[in-house]
Amino acid sequence: MRPVGRVDVIRTAIDRGIDFLDTANVYSRGGSERTVGEAIDGMCDELVVATTVRGEMADRQNGSGLSRKHVLEQARASLDRLGTDYVDLYQIHRWDDDAPTTETLSALDHLVGEGLVHYVGASTMPAWKFTKALYEADVNNYERFVCQQPEYSLVRRHEEQNLLPVCEDQGIGVIPWSPLAGGFLAGKYDREAGGEGRLAEDGDDPVTERFPDAHWDVLDVVRDLADEKDTSPVAVSLVWLLHKDVVTAPIVGPKSVEQLEDDLEAVAVELSDEEVEYLEAPIDPVWPRQD
Repeated sequence: MRPVGRVDVIRTAIDRGIDFLDTANVYSRGGSERTVGEAIDGMCDELVVATTVRGEMADRQNGSGLSRKHVLEQARASLDRLGTDYVDLYQIHRWDDDAPTTETLSALDHLVGEGLVHYVGASTMPAWKFTKALYEADVNNYERFVCQQPEYSLVRRHEEQNLLPVCEDQGIGVIPWSPLAGGFLAGKYDREAGGEGRLAEDGDDPVTERFPDAHWDVLDVVRDLADEKDTSPVAVSLVWLLHKDVVTAPIVGPKSVEQLEDDLEAVAVELSDEEVEYLEAPIDPVWPRQD
């Protein structure tokens, strides 16, 4: 679960059995980490807490990126905001082409050695860069990335031709971000009239023009299957991800307890192989992403 600034939502999620919380130092310039810290006060040992590093946290040299200085500095700052002595999973938010791979890996390895970080992960990059990082970690005896955070959903399947085969081959956990495509797969939007939701309010382009016809076709079949199963488009979209052996768990970001309940409904939904094929039929995934 990715926190969005609501302590009550996070605590309800924990009460409902969610034990993995994902955040990032760059979200609200540390505000999200502080919210998580408040929500999990005294419960850290019962949870898996993850955060990320890479984004700009200060307008100065080494104020962003994956240099050793920034990684070590921000790890300690994240722990302070979270109110914990360690973080279970520390992830690079994006790759930094200006930092040598070995410099970043050695910094992450140092944090593990100090006990400040238990495991390290990565997010969103070309498969060749991820493979190179795994190789350099192996040959230098550095901590290896144990998970990858790609964008992955029923309408964003390009990673099936990029990162996912590497993760499956190397035994890397996959925790996709944007599993509902920014709310598109929640069924809030209409092909002709737009609709109400974050994407309809974000930017100058109407939501009807921001997604190709194939994506609207996916939404149509998601809605059809949701009606057939007496559930929500959210649940169908999330259970499709849970049906994928390579996926460990999707990262959801409910803004309310009601949205959280919609997300959790997915665990009670089942899909047949034929239904999975039905959901996937409108899109032929390619890399790099073409939309």
